[in-house]
Amino acid sequence: MTLSDKVVLITGGTRMGASLAHACAARGADVALSYAHSAHAIDEVVTSVAATGRRAAAFATDLRVAAACASLVDDVIAWAGQLDVLVCLASVYARVPLDELTPQDWQEQLAVDLDASFHCARAAAAHMRPRGAGHVVLCSDWVAASGRPRYTGYLPYYVAKAGVVALTESLALELAADGVQVNAIAPGPILPAAGTTPEMQAAVMQATPLRHWGGPDVVTHAIMGLLDQEWVTGQVVRVDGGRHLL
Repeated sequence: MTLSDKVVLITGGTRMGASLAHACAARGADVALSYAHSAHAIDEVVTSVAATGRRAAAFATDLRVAAACASLVDDVIAWAGQLDVLVCLASVYARVPLDELTPQDWQEQLAVDLDASFHCARAAAAHMRPRGAGHVVLCSDWVAASGRPRYTGYLPYYVAKAGVVALTESLALELAADGVQVNAIAPGPILPAAGTTPEMQAAVMQATPLRHWGGPDVVTHAIMGLLDQEWVTGQVVRVDGGRHLL
């Protein structure tokens, strides 16, 4: 897809989303970003994207609420007149031991990491299908894409991200006849997780064949590559430095 004069919506606009927003703007797209708490950080992204000459806007959204996901898409279309690309990057990543896991923990993890992807994608697809084109990119995880859990304490996270794989494949089949492509990325060690020690970070690098953190730009490059494809759908692309090989 040529991004010139297209409209891209990114959920989770900080960290990886900021890098992607600038890449899309550099290729001529207008960019909308959703956020939950990081108002100051998202304002900085909007300001820097707008400085390139492209339109940019931020929308405060509680992605745990299905109606809010639909309203987000409606608001973006009202702002820009169209929606050509949806990228769902918003995610919750928290370790909770099984014995401490509450029903609320379970519901909130799935609400953001799985349910919001579905609700946003369905709302976006309703606009894309009559136009006969569009891209939806979801976000799984290298562990879930590898087909088995590897760490304890992340049960709802793993289940949600494994669900994203199934959602990607199912939506790709549902929307293919209308020209809407659905793919996913499955990031690995992009940035050190908050609260990890130098020893923990060194262990992650030892288990990563390419031996370094990816950084937000590697996710951007993978997504931009998917947006360039006109005949790829239902794929989950691991962006993990070879982490799944060990």
